[in-house]
Amino acid sequence: MREDAQYRKNITPGLEVGIVLKKDQRSGKVTYGIVQDLLTSAAYHSRGIKVRLEDGQVGRVVEIVY
Repeated sequence: MREDAQYRKNITPGLEVGIVLKKDQRSGKVTYGIVQDLLTSAAYHSRGIKVRLEDGQVGRVVEIVY
């Protein structure tokens, strides 16, 4: 996981990110999409900020696509 994915200030709606879905936590499979909502209210989370993608999938950000 990239360190910048652990800070809420680095993630905004409309940003393209890679997330790990709950069902994929064991395998670590990354799903890519556009952030619709931020679900973690804390400024920092050690496992990544939880977001909802525009297609409705929910997971923790592990990568920000630049």
